[in-house]
Formats: sequence, structure tokens, C-alpha cells
Amino acid sequence: MQVRTILCYGDSNTNGTRPLRVPGALDRYAEDERWPGLLRASLGESWRVIEEGLPGRTTVHDDAVEGRHRNGLRTLRACLESHLPLDLVAIMLGTNDLKARFSVEPADIAASVGTLLAEARIATAAQDFAPRLLVIAPVPIDEAGFLGAMFRGGAEKSRHLAPLYEAIAERNGADFLDAGAVARVSAVDGVHFEADQHAALARAMAAKIAAMFPG
Repeated sequence: MQVRTILCYGDSNTNGTRPLRVPGALDRYAEDERWPGLLRASLGESWRVIEEGLPGRTTVHDDAVEGRHRNGLRTLRACLESHLPLDLVAIMLGTNDLKARFSVEPADIAASVGTLLAEARIATAAQDFAPRLLVIAPVPIDEAGFLGAMFRGGAEKSRHLAPLYEAIAERNGADFLDAGAVARVSAVDGVHFEADQHAALARAMAAKIAAMFPG
């Protein structure tokens, strides 16, 4: 039986962070509750699902508050090369770029995803075949709870990302999925998912992968 491998590269919503009520109280859903784990169960033994979700990860920005290691571009190549060969690389980043401290526009966030796609091509060039790339537009956020101030102005920006991400994906020969079409953020903090939304995203991902890799 052929076993394919997908690497899921994202932030806290790939990590499975539960909605936050107070600062510093990081809590993660169990493997069988967060969407990559649910995807693994759905795909079965024919797929290996690698979770690379880091809370606070941006696309290409060093975070002076939370650390330079949150820069997704800095760590992407190491993550990819450590898991070669890969059949599919799924990237869902951009939510943390919406923090007020970065002051970037939706078009710039989408362009940063394009930079990640280019880096992914370079990082996987050593394997015999090029992996498929999947761009996932993050779920639009709300400015709620204690995270509201941190993401001030980000909610409106987040609602413009999906079509920009789709265009970047098409330009780079990548597939596209709009997570905002199938899931929503929690009212608790306006950024993270409740358990049922992890399940919804996992279902959409499984359907997308089945369409990308028929048979």
C-alpha cells in the first residue's frame, strides 16, 4: 500500500490551541480533537499527517514581543527538509500577521504566503518529485475577549484574505481551500476554534485531499 505524507504548517489553530479566556493560559486540544489529528483518522493508513503548528507563528515577520522563532519563513525549510519526502504541504498562516503590532495590509499578507510557497519549492527540490502545495486561507477573526486589543483592526482585514490567497495560490501553481467557508472562530477570544470547528475543517480538508489525490 502506498503511504503518502502531508505536512500541515500553521499557527495555533493547527496546533490545536483552545479558545483563550485569560493571558498565558495556553491549553491544547487532544490529538483526536484538533483538525490535523481528525484528518489523520479520516484519511486512514494511506496517509501520514505531520503536525507543525506553532502558536503565534506569522508568515514572514519576526515578532519582537513573542520571539523571532515565530517567523514562519525562518523555520519552514528546516521543517520541510526534516520530513522529506513529502506528497503535500498545507500552509495555513496569516492570522498572526493581523496583530496591530505588524501593521500590514491584506495584500501584503497574501504576498508573504507567496514567499512561503517559493521557499517550499526550494526546500523540497532535493526529492525526486515536487510535492503538491495547498494554501489554506485562515478563518476570519473577530476582535473579542482580551485578544481584541492585540488584533485591533485585524477583523476587517481578515475578511479580505481569502480571494487574495486564492490568487496567490493560482499564481504559484498551488491548490486552495478557504477555511472561512467551512469554519468560524470562537466568540470567547475571536481567534481560536471550538472543537466542532476543528471537526468541520478536518472534514473539508479530507474532501479536498481526496479530490487532489483520487484513487
